[in-house]
Amino acid sequence: MPLYAYTCNDCEAEFEALVRSSDTPQCPACGSGKLTQQVSRICKEIKYPAIARSWRRRAAAEGDLSNFSKAERGKL
Repeated sequence: MPLYAYTCNDCEAEFEALVRSSDTPQCPACGSGKLTQQVSRICKEIKYPAIARSWRRRAAAEGDLSNFSKAERGKL
């Protein structure tokens, strides 16, 4: 199953979902089916752990904790 990025047209929430070709995803925030598929971002390999930590800290400050495990979320 491919991973797709979506934006909800009703509540403007952004999320990613694993989608089979026969499935239609719904917004996890409001349940709407009115979605716009986004271009997925590609993450380059990060050679310096300090840079990776700063990027993750910035994402957390913006409210995006989806790429952190529960254990990592407690350390922020």
